[in-house]
Amino acid sequence: MPERSMTNWWLFPPQTREVQLDEKWAFVGKKQAHCDPDDPADAKQGDHWDHVAFDAEHRLVLSVVPGKRTEENTLALVRDVKQRLGGKVPALITSDEYRPYKTALLEVYGETVCPPRTGKRGRPRLPYKEPPSTLHYGTVHKTRRKGRVVRVEERVIFGDPDEVHALLARSAVSRKINTAFIERNNGTDRNRNARKVRRTYCFSKNWDVHEAVTYFTMDSYNFCWPVRTLGGHDSDGNWQQRTPAIAAGLTDHIWSLTEWLTFPAMQ
Repeated sequence: MPERSMTNWWLFPPQTREVQLDEKWAFVGKKQAHCDPDDPADAKQGDHWDHVAFDAEHRLVLSVVPGKRTEENTLALVRDVKQRLGGKVPALITSDEYRPYKTALLEVYGETVCPPRTGKRGRPRLPYKEPPSTLHYGTVHKTRRKGRVVRVEERVIFGDPDEVHALLARSAVSRKINTAFIERNNGTDRNRNARKVRRTYCFSKNWDVHEAVTYFTMDSYNFCWPVRTLGGHDSDGNWQQRTPAIAAGLTDHIWSLTEWLTFPAMQ
């Protein structure tokens, strides 16, 4: 689990029902192809990824784990999501087909099953994990042709497919298994953090700064950035802007950067 938390833990859990998972690429110092695996100085250079969990309904960044694209960081992300939701299993989790998500979700949310002894010779079966009935996880399979997505297939990995489609029918934002909301947020974060813009001279030169700015932009987005699609009219008919934190029930107002930066934090 990440040593540093990107938000104040006592404000959670948010009113999250749908979680989308994805990784966003960037690089530090130089491209991965130019890194020397035998040079310790290159250990924190090259490709790095933001492993992100996103509340699709409230446009809230639940958690981010910046670092190498590894099973360890994927597991850290899912563990952090569970902690931030108070142990509650989201109604629906979706991602692309990156394999470590399935393993991490089963490790974090799975129920341990101890097979009964059969009385026969040989080693008894070892305990294993099964997904609980409340875990509904689906993926999108994208078929590309000449670099363009030409077909998207929905796949249910954990849970009853009929129940998954019932959850989608009741969803406030989704009608099919998708990663559209987190992919849109990837673009928003690249716009807010020039270090992650593709094909630019603004890439990070130092890992510690890269990590710090990642937490800064994503956390301030939650509390300080009004999202156009979250706005609505109040009882008097006046248009009210809302941040993801307001929509998710974490606060009642838009925070200024000064308020956010000076708010006491516990790490």
